[in-house]
Amino acid sequence: REICHYSPLNAFINMVAMFRQDLFRMPLFRGLTGEQVQQMLPLMEICRFTSGQVVFEQGQPADYLFVLREGQVRVDHKPYDGPPLTVARIRPGEIFGWSAAMGRDEYSSVAVAETDCQALRMRGESLRRLCEYDPDTGRLLLERLAAAIAERLRNNYQEILSILTESIDPCGEKQEKDSH
Repeated sequence: REICHYSPLNAFINMVAMFRQDLFRMPLFRGLTGEQVQQMLPLMEICRFTSGQVVFEQGQPADYLFVLREGQVRVDHKPYDGPPLTVARIRPGEIFGWSAAMGRDEYSSVAVAETDCQALRMRGESLRRLCEYDPDTGRLLLERLAAAIAERLRNNYQEILSILTESIDPCGEKQEKDSH
């Protein structure tokens, strides 16, 4: 008769294997070799956010790039001369906080957990060092970051155009919202 004992080590090994499988499904890591992912694992931390929790504030030092594993995060930008605009809704597998990866001093937007979330975070500085140490991995990561940023900007254009046309008449007169 087989007896199964709980082993913290086996549980940890299984968790790491599942974690690695999750990584390979995420667009940022898709196509990387096992060795490249192995190089990145020490750079990652898992963090959790509760619904309504601010992940980072606009103007806060841009330290981390995030990859959402579970939940949904809203990214808002507050222009100096207007109300906040929702510029993205982040879903599992998508990245946010890319100011850190780009070497910017501050986040250009605020990120708020809309649901309970789990994300991977990596220091932007550590990612840049990895890119210098391993240019092939760096090139792949930069290509994926650029694709994610370009897609977000395409989506932002449509959202911003919709917001503007909703409140402004093409003839220059402000439209009143229907209160019914």
